Amino acid sequence: MDFASLDLLEPVMRGIREAGFVTTTPIQEAALPLALRGKDVAGQSQTGTGKTAAFLIAAFTRILRHGGPAPQPAPSPRVLIIAPTRELVVQLEADARLLGQFTGLRILSVYGGIDYAKQRDDLHSGCDVLIGTPGRLIDYLKQHVWSPRRVEVLVIDEADRMFDMGFIADLRFILRRLPPAEKRQSFLFSATLSFRVLELTWEFMNNPTQITIAPKQKTVEKVEQVLYHVGRDEKFSLLLGLLRREGGDRILIFTNTREEARRLEDRLTRNGWQARALTGDVDQKKRLRFLNEFKEGNLPVLVATDVASRGLHIEAVTHVINWDLPQDSEDYVHRIGRTARAGAGGKAVSLVDEATALMLEPIEKFLGQKIPVDWPDDDLFLPEIKPSADERRRYAEEKRARMQARHRQAGRGDRGPRAQARGPRESGPVAPSPARPADDAPRGRRGRRGHPPAAPA
Repeated sequence: MDFASLDLLEPVMRGIREAGFVTTTPIQEAALPLALRGKDVAGQSQTGTGKTAAFLIAAFTRILRHGGPAPQPAPSPRVLIIAPTRELVVQLEADARLLGQFTGLRILSVYGGIDYAKQRDDLHSGCDVLIGTPGRLIDYLKQHVWSPRRVEVLVIDEADRMFDMGFIADLRFILRRLPPAEKRQSFLFSATLSFRVLELTWEFMNNPTQITIAPKQKTVEKVEQVLYHVGRDEKFSLLLGLLRREGGDRILIFTNTREEARRLEDRLTRNGWQARALTGDVDQKKRLRFLNEFKEGNLPVLVATDVASRGLHIEAVTHVINWDLPQDSEDYVHRIGRTARAGAGGKAVSLVDEATALMLEPIEKFLGQKIPVDWPDDDLFLPEIKPSADERRRYAEEKRARMQARHRQAGRGDRGPRAQARGPRESGPVAPSPARPADDAPRGRRGRRGHPPAAPA
């Protein structure tokens, strides 16, 4: 379907043309006619198929038809978009600014790890479209920085990921404070419409139309998949050989743990590759800088945990390498979906060692197909430059310092900004429990069976 055949306002069409969109994808063709008529939509589609553009175009059209941008932005947005990760929020904000650049709507994002006071001040000054993670939205909501009472359009993006990351209680906290479902339009998009996700649609949406775009296969069709069986001690040597043979401008390597990602970053850098690690404990400013460098082509290799496997649209990722096979079979699909996006081609390489071999069978069962296996020649293994004794000592000290910092943080019960929003705990003397005497009361020896001794004659 051509976008011009839809009943869209000119400011929205100008944003679509500026983004380079001409025809709709299957999920857009199914969802947009319903959404433009005011229907609630719960959509399931493969990653990288244009779900973001579908709900942004529908939301902008509704707001412009119902009064347009507010003359004086108020701290009560008309469009609320909730996403599970910081990186996805940043991506959604960039897409919203691109598609909505001619609408005059004020778009704002809030997420953890950066500019807490500045985001609070910007939100207090008002916006039309608010995009955020559940935790930061609740922080500001409890401080009365913003109000949900004027929300006309609700979007829940990557709903299944909300459950996986433990955000469902926070999500319900926000949704219960919105206007009733029949007084707003709601969109829910997810990679899978499981029973848990459908519960949200029954509870917080107004008779939504369920749309499922089932692909011919689980993975993107233009992804070339290959798998290598290799021992743990030869794994990095094979990785070096593959990087040299395959080339590529943007190579995304996935690991299962942040420690492994950081260790892989050090080993690649020492062997002449410019690489950075994108993990959950990296400072948010650094994470954004690494992502921007990778998107712009200035950083050829990005090592990441699964924080980068969902929702991020990075143009022209040539290779995805699974250093570790994921523990969840669906994560394999989301990982390799970072390449071959928007009709382009790409290659997904998996390195299977003795530690992750047991994860291969569930992944292939989920895919419904065998991953092609290739056997590397001896000349594909390149020698690794080992760290010096000083470097090994430094790595050990840095790891020890990180572990001590985590233990200290866990020991003092650092609850973050959301706890600050609830205010300090009450202090003062605590009344002694009636079940035991006060600390300054005289204590006598207890008799048999725990009974107190008899009073003296």
